[in-house]
Amino acid sequence: MNCATMPALSFGVFDHLDHAGGSLRQQYSERLEIASACDEAGFRGYHVAEHHGTPHGLAASPNLFLSAVAQRTRKLRVGPLVMLLNLYHPLRAFEEICMLDQLSGGRLDLGIGRGGVPLELSFFGVSPAEAQERYNEAVEIVIKAMETDALTYCGRHFSISDVPITLSPIQKPHPPLWYGTTKPETARWAAENSINIACVGNSNAIRPITDAYRAHWIAGPTRDMPLLGMVRIVVVAESDVEARALAAPAYARWFNTFTFLSRTRNLPLPPNLPKSFEEALDDGFCLVGSPSTVREALKSQVVEAGVTYVMCQLAFGNLPLAASLQTISALRSTIIPAFVRQAPDFGLREHH
Repeated sequence: MNCATMPALSFGVFDHLDHAGGSLRQQYSERLEIASACDEAGFRGYHVAEHHGTPHGLAASPNLFLSAVAQRTRKLRVGPLVMLLNLYHPLRAFEEICMLDQLSGGRLDLGIGRGGVPLELSFFGVSPAEAQERYNEAVEIVIKAMETDALTYCGRHFSISDVPITLSPIQKPHPPLWYGTTKPETARWAAENSINIACVGNSNAIRPITDAYRAHWIAGPTRDMPLLGMVRIVVVAESDVEARALAAPAYARWFNTFTFLSRTRNLPLPPNLPKSFEEALDDGFCLVGSPSTVREALKSQVVEAGVTYVMCQLAFGNLPLAASLQTISALRSTIIPAFVRQAPDFGLREHH
């Protein structure tokens, strides 16, 4: 792929739905308001994490939350990132996927994964030792169900006999797939299967992943390269000082919920996670400041990381709703247009 043909950068939202400290009803309501604002602002998608037994994830049923998002938006794509297939019977997972794609009018982006926190899987009686094999079977069943009228499957973990398939997604053969990755090896697998990826970490750590993806992706006559995404906390205000004053306490609360299970169960902290707001700024995980500050920092990171999709955490910790809406407005008016006008030049060699 030639850098001259790179698509313009696109923007989406990533959300843990971590607990802000108030009522759950109010938080869900405010998130729906944010989703509506993102739809109006032209964001591409709203991606929601799935967690259990922790205040860091209040979207325990991401498809349920996203069905509400779909009814309040017109163009915004919606998707779990990821749907923990180990915690579903795959036939039930398939049915939920079909329903959400239908309810959203074909706007589902389907993130799937086995679950990266063994303790959360154990809450549901899923052994970490069996997680990968169980997940592999579940993926096979979900994809197979989209291609048949009657499903039969016999595996170690699941046995399904001649079940009538009465639901189907709008998007054929299935909604676009997403996978979270931190390794070039996983990026190669995703590229070979034309799966979109989401990355975390600093730009220098992400670049080998996006390079590996481009090196192994083979263009087809009717398809564009899947999206190569990175997650960033974004807060924009009139000045750098104002933005940092908003973001710092919110990051502290976000970090506190992120490490809840580690702290309460005496487990190691998640690796490579900035422990303070200042570290997160230095690492580039937080893009915080005036519109010009955030725009220039983002330009640099996008080129360094080689990504084509920025997944913004616009609501986190106890950040006020007004601050999230202010960030969305700034992104819409002064930051996103700067990237839409011209595709980033990643300095890539041509791949075939």
